[in-house]
Amino acid sequence: MPDKKPEVKWYFKTSNLIIAFLCVGPLALPLLWFNPRFSNKAKIIISAVVIILTYYLGVVFVDSMKTINKYYREMYQQAF
Repeated sequence: MPDKKPEVKWYFKTSNLIIAFLCVGPLALPLLWFNPRFSNKAKIIISAVVIILTYYLGVVFVDSMKTINKYYREMYQQAF
């Protein structure tokens, strides 16, 4: 009788983890930490990458909102 690998829960599959990170970002970190397939070293590295990427994207978002705000203020001043 061949050995069967235990069935992996759907929320522990790597593809679902990647989709969760793309959709909700750092809110998916608990899924990573409860996943038994990753070592502690891998969990720490992935967590650090996600946190740094989230911070960077937040800074870029704030900067873009400032630029858009400046643009619309200039447009408003020229209109009136």
